Amino acid sequence: MATNIGMMDSAYFVGRSEILSWINSTLQLNLSKVEEACSGAVHCQLMDSVHPGMVPMHKVNFDAKNEYEMIQNYKVLQDVFNKLKITKHIEVSKLVKGRPLDNLEFMQWMKRYCDSVNGGLVNYNPMERREACKGGKETTKKCLQSQASSKGSTTAPKVQSSHNARRNDVSSAHPSNQSVKASKPPCPVPAYDAEVTELKLSVDSLEKERDFYFAKLRDIEILCQSPGIENLPVVAAMKRILYSTDDDASVLAEAQAMVSLHQKEAEHLGPITEKSTDEKENSDPQKRKNIVNLDVDAVGISTLSPRQRLSDATDVHCSGSPLMTY
Repeated sequence: MATNIGMMDSAYFVGRSEILSWINSTLQLNLSKVEEACSGAVHCQLMDSVHPGMVPMHKVNFDAKNEYEMIQNYKVLQDVFNKLKITKHIEVSKLVKGRPLDNLEFMQWMKRYCDSVNGGLVNYNPMERREACKGGKETTKKCLQSQASSKGSTTAPKVQSSHNARRNDVSSAHPSNQSVKASKPPCPVPAYDAEVTELKLSVDSLEKERDFYFAKLRDIEILCQSPGIENLPVVAAMKRILYSTDDDASVLAEAQAMVSLHQKEAEHLGPITEKSTDEKENSDPQKRKNIVNLDVDAVGISTLSPRQRLSDATDVHCSGSPLMTY
């Protein structure tokens, strides 16, 4: 049973037309856009279709127009998820806005889940179950009316074709009238709707990408403000790029110059440090040698007799003092 599926799963490559036909056939609705299901009532009934009796349909509102009413439907859906131990996160704040991409992705997940439960084949009467919902009867009536109008529209072209045939016969008898009367081209409204929907999907995708990279930059900024590395030259160069207010390419060059300058300073300080270390190592044996000599002299003096010590002190005194004249 698919509760958590990755974004690269085949379920997220199902098209809008397939999703819409699945919803309309399962629940006997007449949705023309996926975002029309943003109220959450359709999701609740889809879960009721695969888990009959699990969803309290009397709490579902098919007539929800405001966000607070839609949120109540998503609370019902979340309760069902909790009962079934489904860990799928519901982004209510995005779904209630009616964004096409967010609603499409969540509905793709719903289809994958419903198909995974007994293959989605359950004896279910959607109209009867919808009567217990608020606004369910009105939704069913609208659906039946739209289906009736669609059937009537299929018979209309036949009648229209007979009228067109008669008009063609009349127009053939009077060809001069064709040049006088110009036919108006039909207004391609569906084409514009498809283009607007496509643009909305593009905008939503760009907004997600923008938020993703902004979060990455924010993480880098927080890392640069850590006390241990805040004063490093590399971090200063990164801040120079992050906080630049223009798109000038010289910002990158300045940051690179800051890093290279630090490297040069480190190279100059390196030999001096090594030399001081060598001098210290060379001075240590000399100090040890002097200490050893002092110890030997002290031992030698202690072994001399008092007369010898007096004689040596006299010699030192005579050699160190100037000649005295009497």
